[in-house]
Amino acid sequence: MHEPAMTFDGVTLSPQKEVLRVFYKELWDHADKSLIPHIFHENFTFRGSLGPVLTGHDEFAGYVDTVTGALGNYTSDILEMVEEGNRVFGKLRFHGFHRKELLGFPPTGRHVWWYGAPLFTFEGSKVRDLWVLGDVYGLMQRLK
Repeated sequence: MHEPAMTFDGVTLSPQKEVLRVFYKELWDHADKSLIPHIFHENFTFRGSLGPVLTGHDEFAGYVDTVTGALGNYTSDILEMVEEGNRVFGKLRFHGFHRKELLGFPPTGRHVWWYGAPLFTFEGSKVRDLWVLGDVYGLMQRLK
């Protein structure tokens, strides 16, 4: 994993918040799947708003390919992070250009976005479980 940013929007990050930052700003924004084993335990669980529950590195890598393939210039905006014990909660906005079928909608070429709220549960320095609740309804309205 890359060296910690130490600050985000002028705030010093804890090691767990830094993992969230790396996950979104380096892994997702650049589709850098090489970071997956540095962030997650081997058999971690992931429940994303746009798909089913996934387990492990390979299944999650396929999800990254699907989302970033359907949404060109995929980007995540971290709006807020809150940490308590071994959990970090985030408030984010996700967006990209709709270039392939997504959620049954054919590509429109338009810029689409939606809000999401991830909950990262850590075991040691790596994530054991990630649960994301997203505004899929809002996204679907923008895909029409």
